[in-house]
Amino acid sequence: MEQAWQKFLWEQFATGSRIKVRECAEPDKGIAPGTTGTLTEIDDEGGFHVALDRGGTVTLQIGQDRFSVEPAEARTMKLYMPLTADLYERNEWGDMENEPTELYADELTRYQDLIVAALVRERTDEEAERGIMHWYGEDDSVNQKVRSVVFTAEERAGRLWGVAECRVAGELEPQELETLKEYISGQASDGLGEGFEQREIKVDGDAELYVHLWNSDKSWSIQTEQECFAPRIAQGLPDLCFSVIKTTGELICIKRGVEGYFPSDWNTPERERNEEIAADQNQRLGVTEAQRQAMECGSMFGWNLPGADPKWYETHQPQMGGMTLG
Repeated sequence: MEQAWQKFLWEQFATGSRIKVRECAEPDKGIAPGTTGTLTEIDDEGGFHVALDRGGTVTLQIGQDRFSVEPAEARTMKLYMPLTADLYERNEWGDMENEPTELYADELTRYQDLIVAALVRERTDEEAERGIMHWYGEDDSVNQKVRSVVFTAEERAGRLWGVAECRVAGELEPQELETLKEYISGQASDGLGEGFEQREIKVDGDAELYVHLWNSDKSWSIQTEQECFAPRIAQGLPDLCFSVIKTTGELICIKRGVEGYFPSDWNTPERERNEEIAADQNQRLGVTEAQRQAMECGSMFGWNLPGADPKWYETHQPQMGGMTLG
């Protein structure tokens, strides 16, 4: 494939775009018209790698297979970082104290509106459309997927956090996310954040607050909302498994960390056949009985419960069968 055409495809169809198959050129792939999925990659030969909603993957080729692509809509992704600040107050003679009082995240919540307003004032005219991504400077997939990034502040769990609010089209690959985090960290320390921490914010009359988006403490990090606040999901769970609803006999898919379940395209009217399909697919995926039960528990009752950990079933009598859902 010509490099220019490959680059065009990458720019037009970001990871996360939705795919709907009209006709698959190879019947033995078992891809029926109407099958849907999510684009995970476009390879060097122009093959569209698709994670199917029903489970499994397929590679579709332009000019051979007929399919439609709906570009991924931009979504908001927040990256959180700890805030600290120095508060300078005036003494009894009206002079500014030489030494500040260091404030931490739980003490900064009362100043949230003032800090957010100061961060907004820090944005330049050049950043009106893309925020700090205007200065990114690399022609790569991160630049293509990340439409904009702006700094703000948000209270969560009784603490005030610095937030990089990102508008992202499609899904960022792990390495792309790390590249974005590194860039934002640099902006928080040596870019926008360096200038911002030197500008006073008037608080409590005539006191001055200087806010740090970044600090050299080893505990400082930049994390996604999932990494920062979501319940920790047990290790050893598969990304996907199959099960059967006891009350209806319906064949379903369960995805790790996701509430509820998804109907499977392989569902049949017969419970026994669905149970066979679930067992076969779980075996193919390497999903154990303990993992299946843990996935069922997590999807129904929450992923931070003991029953959502496969290890729980090592010391408890397993309950064979499908999900007890109506």
